[in-house]
Amino acid sequence: MADVAKRGAIRRGHSAERRAAFLLRLKGYAILARNWRPAKNVGLGEIDIVARRGGTLVFVEVKARAAEDAAIRAIDPSQQQRIARAAAHFVKQRPVYRPFAMRYDAMVLESKRFWPKHLIDVWRG
Repeated sequence: MADVAKRGAIRRGHSAERRAAFLLRLKGYAILARNWRPAKNVGLGEIDIVARRGGTLVFVEVKARAAEDAAIRAIDPSQQQRIARAAAHFVKQRPVYRPFAMRYDAMVLESKRFWPKHLIDVWRG
C-alpha cells in the first residue's frame, strides 16, 4: 500500500511541476532545466525548475500540499541550503550564467487549486 501512496505522491508532484513550469513560461520566464541534478554522489539534491528572466537566474522549489502554509513550511532551512549548493554547482558548470543575479522562488500548490502560487525571492542562498 505504501508503494501506491508513494506513486500517487510522485504523480501529484510531477503534475505540480508541469503546471509551475507552464505558469512561469506564461509570465515570461525561459525554463532552462527541470528536475536538475548535479553529478551523482555529490549530495546536493535536485532543483525542481531552473528558469531565467532577463538577467536573473531563478531556482524554483515546487511543493504540492493540502494547504499552502504546509507547502511553505516544507521548504525547511536544510532543503534551502541543499538547493543553494546545487544552484552554485549549476552556475559553476555553466560559466555563462556567472554574471546573472540569482534568486530562490517557490511555487506552492494547494490541493484545491489548479494553478500554483508563485512566491518570489522566498529565501537567500
